[in-house]
Amino acid sequence: MHPALRAVADRQFGAFASKDAIRVGYTYEEVQAQVGRGRWIRLRRGVYAERPVLEAAYGDPVARHRLECAAVLVRLGGRAVVSHASAARLGGIVVPPSRTEVVRLTDDVQWRRGRGYEVARATLPSADVRAMGAFRITAPARTLVDCAREWALEDAVVAMDAALHAALLSQPELTAAVLAETHWVGVGDAARAAGLADGRAESPLETLGRLRIVGSGLPAPELQVEIRDARGLVGRVDGWYEEAAVAVEFDGLVKYEDPRDGRSPARVLWEEKRREDRLRDLDIRVVRVARADLGPGWERVGARLAALLATPLTGPRRFTVVHRSVLSSRSA
Repeated sequence: MHPALRAVADRQFGAFASKDAIRVGYTYEEVQAQVGRGRWIRLRRGVYAERPVLEAAYGDPVARHRLECAAVLVRLGGRAVVSHASAARLGGIVVPPSRTEVVRLTDDVQWRRGRGYEVARATLPSADVRAMGAFRITAPARTLVDCAREWALEDAVVAMDAALHAALLSQPELTAAVLAETHWVGVGDAARAAGLADGRAESPLETLGRLRIVGSGLPAPELQVEIRDARGLVGRVDGWYEEAAVAVEFDGLVKYEDPRDGRSPARVLWEEKRREDRLRDLDIRVVRVARADLGPGWERVGARLAALLATPLTGPRRFTVVHRSVLSSRSA
């Protein structure tokens, strides 16, 4: 490929138009010859990528969707902005598996729909847009609010929790983005999701478990609290109720099947047991919540948690609690 054409393709994540090739000296016949030999692969009418680029992208879901977005943008002239679920996928925001991989774009002058893409018409303030190679993408706060106007509440809160936890944005930025879309359809759903979001949640299970607790009429637990005794740190619990001295642990299978730090699953299980034994020795009650408990089994778990919360811890407390503040700004 001619270096000038490669430079264009690199800025566009591998996609280029036939007119880009002709502009640097290829003839129409040469373009067709490259396609005929299988060197260039047609992505859309008049839009191509080199075969190695396509093969590499299809081994990576994010790279694949980025190339699909680039192909649509090149075809449409590049003025639209990657938005909604497409911006979420490319921006590292959690997207529910149920969402289709339709390319989502926003343009301030046109609404249109085509094969595998949708363009919404809306004005995007400059603060809501970021550069993405030769293209543009909505900023995390705008992306989350746009998605939350369309997604189920649980999916939106999972995405917001994860984005806040990863410091992709701050809580004030999320709130400001909701307020900026006050008159948009579905903004009430986005506002509810933002009100429930908490960047201290460290996994989708923690988010969904917290929402299940709140949905049962129980208070939300404080998240990621450290418990210490006379010997030092006992551990950090996922959820905590101060008055009742009840710890909630959201127990995902992945930490046993694929543990971090080179520990074996058996070692992780042993350490979890020892930690829980220390908590119980301090008269702290522990409720474990697995993903399966969030379904039909929740009635039993919720009833047990409600009963424990109705019985405050009496007597001296042989432990101290270190509270973690809510993430309110970008931090490392």
